[in-house]
Amino acid sequence: MASYVGRISKMSGVLPNVACNGWRSLSTTPAGWQKKTVADKTGKNIVLIDGVRTPFLTSGSDYSRLMPHSLASHSLVSLLRKTGVDKEIIDYIVYGTVIQEVKTSNIAREAALSAGFSNKTPAHTVTMACISSNQAITTGIGLIATGTYDVVVAGGVEFMSDVPIRHSRKMRGLMLKANKAKTPMAKLSLLSTLRPGHLIPELPAVAEFSSGETMGHSADRLTAAFNVSRQEQDDYALRSHTLAKTAQQKGYLTDLVPFKVAGVDKVVNEDNGIRVSTPEALAKLKPAFVKPHGTITAANASFLTDGASACMITTEAKAKELGLKPKAYLRDFLYVSQDPVDQLLLGPAYGIPKILKKANLTLNDIDAWEIHEAFAGQIIANLKAMDSDWFCKNHIGLSEKVGNPDLNKWNNWGGSLSIGHPFAATGVRLCMHTANRLVREDGQIGVVAACAAGGQGVAMVIERHPQATAE
Repeated sequence: MASYVGRISKMSGVLPNVACNGWRSLSTTPAGWQKKTVADKTGKNIVLIDGVRTPFLTSGSDYSRLMPHSLASHSLVSLLRKTGVDKEIIDYIVYGTVIQEVKTSNIAREAALSAGFSNKTPAHTVTMACISSNQAITTGIGLIATGTYDVVVAGGVEFMSDVPIRHSRKMRGLMLKANKAKTPMAKLSLLSTLRPGHLIPELPAVAEFSSGETMGHSADRLTAAFNVSRQEQDDYALRSHTLAKTAQQKGYLTDLVPFKVAGVDKVVNEDNGIRVSTPEALAKLKPAFVKPHGTITAANASFLTDGASACMITTEAKAKELGLKPKAYLRDFLYVSQDPVDQLLLGPAYGIPKILKKANLTLNDIDAWEIHEAFAGQIIANLKAMDSDWFCKNHIGLSEKVGNPDLNKWNNWGGSLSIGHPFAATGVRLCMHTANRLVREDGQIGVVAACAAGGQGVAMVIERHPQATAE
């Protein structure tokens, strides 16, 4: 397959300081085109009121002494402050997490109690890898659509600074038996069976249970299958960091709420993983997974991140009753699932054409794309998949290729590669950036899409609300 980056026309004005980035735009808006609206399918006109997130920090940095429910609690409290909504108005809380802290397994409930919510406000936790807060949001949509509740808070948290490290299974078994032993002699007898191998801990890994393969290895295989070059990946990573830095400096990231962390002198007020490098510096990095010939590096992959997010959803009528100005309509969504071995990271390529068809939309109807960036190579592979007749016909079941989105409308404030990716918190960020970008870029319809572990993915359609602001 010919170089994807090299055969599409240059993105004008997006990266003025990166002359060699090579990232380009496939399509332009046709003359005379009118903005489209999306029909409400729930009969409720469900809206996104607002959303917040903590600054996203690299694991092991300023959040390292916290517990995950503390991060989650901050996002919940900050959401109420930003919206001015009383805690008693919230009917239900749905919250996502992936790497669970065993002491707070239902972190939605623990975070809500920590944030001062009534003990009569139900809360439950969902987990769906990198799309956990998307699942939280769409679960909330379902609860509202069925008339079960009126106002739902959804979000997610991930805390990679302190992940559970278990004793080996043999050691756990020995300890459980020792706990049941009734006499000192019985306990000593068990102790005599202890061997050095029992003491080797089980370390967590970002790997697929079904295949045993790490996501990085899978990404390397995917980039090879779609002939994605190392330079294409580095160029895209540089684009992500450059756009994120620009958005940060212009004050566009209004979903971020500063956090005064106990024991940290400064107020944490910005994402700390945004680092604009140079093509030369990126080219010097060695492969991180498949050595020595892989193309995934520390710079063109998302990094382990701590962070939390939360958003409020309700009906348009309820928002009016409460005096709230919504950001956007949550118009449609769907989930996809495919082979977790060879198509682990292709969720957007499967989800985007299906959600466009479901919502009666075309590529040209979309004004803002917010797509999760697990790896730069994963993004480019998905774009190539959608632009391939063969792939779309043989794998997605379409009659022709999808084509490619206008990259001038694609992740214009950076993405997970640069802003960070706390697994269960990213979905809210994607939705909020879509809603705020539609205001700042004078758009109408946005699409959110993401891949997730297990070969799953999500796609959502968001429409700008007439009262929306980007604050």
